[in-house]
Amino acid sequence: MIAINIKDKLSKFDKQWHPHRIAMVDDNQVYLSKICGDFVWHKHDHEDELFQVIKGTLYMKFRDKTVKVEAGEIIVVPKGVEHCPSTKNNEEVHLLLFEKTSTKHTGEIENEKTVTKYVEI
Repeated sequence: MIAINIKDKLSKFDKQWHPHRIAMVDDNQVYLSKICGDFVWHKHDHEDELFQVIKGTLYMKFRDKTVKVEAGEIIVVPKGVEHCPSTKNNEEVHLLLFEKTSTKHTGEIENEKTVTKYVEI
């Protein structure tokens, strides 16, 4: 068992929209991501997702509203709910996420941002 320094882990990569796994908790993965702009509309039929904003402001778009999530806050996206993470004004946002290992990065949607294997750092 060791302490994991999130700031140190974030310094190890620059690629946006590319999750980097930092820990496992039972069948859940904990990973970091840097994002900028809009992701892709998607959903996860069988898994919830927890997003914690480390730096910046996340705008979690839902079909009926957008929720602003600032540094130090979390948002849980329930299974089956279509969503699109985004940022504004070219701000890079740093996220810590918790989700089951069965969760596909972009749900059933495949596009250029889809990642099928997360790098472990």
